Amino acid sequence: MQNDITVTESLTSFYDRFIEQLPGIGMGLLIIILGLLIGSWLGGFARKRLVSKTNDPLMSRFLGKAIKYTLIVVAIMLALNAAGLGAVAAGILTAAGASAVVLGFAFRDIGENFIAGIILAFSRPFDVNDTVMIGDNFGKVKALEFRYTKLKSFDGRDVYIPNGDVLTTPVINYTEDGFFRWDFIIGIAYEDNIEGAKTTVLEALRKEPGVIEDEEHENFVIEDELATSTVNLKVFFWVDTKDFRRMALITKGNVVKAVKEALEDAGYYMPADIHEIKLYGGETEFPVRLQPEKKEG
Repeated sequence: MQNDITVTESLTSFYDRFIEQLPGIGMGLLIIILGLLIGSWLGGFARKRLVSKTNDPLMSRFLGKAIKYTLIVVAIMLALNAAGLGAVAAGILTAAGASAVVLGFAFRDIGENFIAGIILAFSRPFDVNDTVMIGDNFGKVKALEFRYTKLKSFDGRDVYIPNGDVLTTPVINYTEDGFFRWDFIIGIAYEDNIEGAKTTVLEALRKEPGVIEDEEHENFVIEDELATSTVNLKVFFWVDTKDFRRMALITKGNVVKAVKEALEDAGYYMPADIHEIKLYGGETEFPVRLQPEKKEG
């Protein structure tokens, strides 16, 4: 009987304390809801303002998320205090501080990537939709998150690279200034006039609308190699790489086609490889047979 009274008194006491704390709990829930709404709104507002001021979507998106999550954490701490759970909030902060060293060792890579993300948000070698090569990964930059940088490769893969690797790996940016120099080799016959062929190639380049040429970006042709059957010329030309995925490749294809046709129209011969067979007099048979052409019908 005594135990029943004790349980009843405990439940009654708990109920009374719960009723007393209901206003604080309601206030805490309200603070969390307001924190979520205000954090999301301020994060979005900061992102839009930074984009309009700096024209830097990567940094703007990163800082917008940082502001949002910081305000949400602050709102949760205030809500715990408002609900009469200040000791819980203090305990969370104390535990977080006490475990920071342990977690620092356990999640060292996560911390490094987060710090690297902050550094990349302010100082980095790329922007959204830049075509870059980071290590062996080649594609367009799509996002900078707290822990990773997202690339979209040209064969459709989504590549997530830890920010720490991005910060310590050489990054090749193909589109930062919008220019890239292609090159290819074309062979002409030994008896052809080299200077005339070079002139013909340069004229073909000037007729191609996708090729860029100015004082800073000069197109040229050089003698590259005396090959077995040809004198190889190496053609260098500049293209716009703002759309590296498609237009730069199309321009290269158009240039190769235009140069080949221009040389043919000018009477230049582009022979295939020639194989020479030497007979030293001791052979009794010649191991080559001509196949007669089959007649139709």
